[in-house]
Amino acid sequence: MIEDLWYKNAVIYCLSVDSFMDSNGDGVGDFEGLERRLDYLQGLGVTAIWLMPFQPSPGRDNGYDVSDHYGVDPRYGTLGDFVAFTHAAKQRGLKVLIDLVVNHTSDQHPWFRSARSSPDSPYRDWYVWSKTKPPHAHEGMVFPGVQTTTWTYDREAKAYYFHRFYEFQPDLNTANPMVQAEILKIMGFWIQLGVSGFRMDAVPFVIARKGPDVSGEPEEQFGLLRLFREFLQWRQGDAIILAEANVLPKQDLDYFGDDADRMHMMFNFQVNQHLFYALASGDDRPLVKALKKTRCRPASAQWALFLRNHDELDLGRLTEAQRQTVFSAFGPDPGMQLYDRGIRRRLAPMLGGDRRRLELAYSLMFTLPGTPVLRYGDEIGMGDDLALPERECARTPMQWSDEPQGGFTRHPTPANLPISGGPYGYEHVNAAEQRHDPQSLLNWIERIIRMRKEVPEIGWGDFSVLDAGAPGVLAIRYDWRNNAVLCLHNLKAEPQEVAFATGLDGDGRHLIDLLTGERSLADGNDRHTVLLEGYGYRWYRVGGLDYLLKRSPI
Repeated sequence: MIEDLWYKNAVIYCLSVDSFMDSNGDGVGDFEGLERRLDYLQGLGVTAIWLMPFQPSPGRDNGYDVSDHYGVDPRYGTLGDFVAFTHAAKQRGLKVLIDLVVNHTSDQHPWFRSARSSPDSPYRDWYVWSKTKPPHAHEGMVFPGVQTTTWTYDREAKAYYFHRFYEFQPDLNTANPMVQAEILKIMGFWIQLGVSGFRMDAVPFVIARKGPDVSGEPEEQFGLLRLFREFLQWRQGDAIILAEANVLPKQDLDYFGDDADRMHMMFNFQVNQHLFYALASGDDRPLVKALKKTRCRPASAQWALFLRNHDELDLGRLTEAQRQTVFSAFGPDPGMQLYDRGIRRRLAPMLGGDRRRLELAYSLMFTLPGTPVLRYGDEIGMGDDLALPERECARTPMQWSDEPQGGFTRHPTPANLPISGGPYGYEHVNAAEQRHDPQSLLNWIERIIRMRKEVPEIGWGDFSVLDAGAPGVLAIRYDWRNNAVLCLHNLKAEPQEVAFATGLDGDGRHLIDLLTGERSLADGNDRHTVLLEGYGYRWYRVGGLDYLLKRSPI
């Protein structure tokens, strides 16, 4: 079956079922509630929904400690409810991606409970064991400051087990062919129930060789990625894997595959981190370098672009000086920082609620090379609750209205409370109020999503960075099928006049602003002059006059 590259021009919306909409008043979001809100998501304009883990779990790591890969947590509904949801999404033209968490399981998973019970258990080799504590057990922790080791002694097993994450999340031995076969079985199961793909969690750890003798840089089993890709293409040709792989640019093609035979998509952490440095400093030069370093990818592969997600804003790829600049601007208090490398806040409070800077940030996300991924609640500028531990502060329930509990639930005292009071409380920040305000952030996001889908050059085309003649102004041109689009962004608070050439000779003399419909003509030297307000942005279609008249916006 020929692959359908639908993801090249998609808009993905990430949400957690338990914090989106509660339908039965028990204080926990569920699939029935999510199904009721599909019309909201369709109206927003997104084309795919990415669900964070919803499988049965003790709930010690927001569902990433899975205890059954083939079920639905009873708090969220049943498998029948899940199928009803995927069917309803398909009716609205929405694709569904789900988290695939196969680097580790919960220590309550039947596989691990059997594995620890006896050395002769058929599941013993599904996990990674050592009779003695390896000397490097204090290295490679994902959560420094919270974790103290990656090897924990299990009294029942009388051996140490390996866990890259928390001690209640033992790593699977993904080199075991039986484990590999089970991963394919899990993927096939959910594909059969209406899923269009997976966001694969912690991919570098999934494919790394594990064991007590492994230290330093792990050896990666890239053949596993090809195995996953081939299985999906056989089972459902347009199903994809979106990889969470925070790796250096020199490794990108190892994950995409030179022949596009591995991951379909990857999150661009390199660009994400340098984007926040650009927003904090007004300096676009490191961001341009990150864009150029990550431009090499197969034609059918795609980057996923994001601002904030469910984890901390990881700044580990920045220099120490750059990291401190971002900390000072967006997370100056130690309580806003996490794991000695990141910021745990949501976007709106990071930017001080400044509408100009929020629009600039989102305009950048929607016009950088790749597919935009929007976090639930960011379309209305939701805030965070820093009183909650670690990353929970940015995982509060969706704020639907100014009704009690933000319209999320009828339960009077839910365990998961929406933000109340203050500038980001549901009394002031909610979807219902913003829906009726033509100038609201919600309606602006809806318009920008609609325009992004009408500019396939960004998702499909090649890009070049132009010299805008002004520091802190990022100018990117996209070319695809003889069409061209130019995007300008002023990262500084002061207005700047920029003069530039489109690089398209006579065909680039005319510009039409895709967001306002205004037109401009180059001077006699084929150069355009534009005044950008502080934190201003422009989306232009480039072309000759005849072309522009035919392609004017409706």
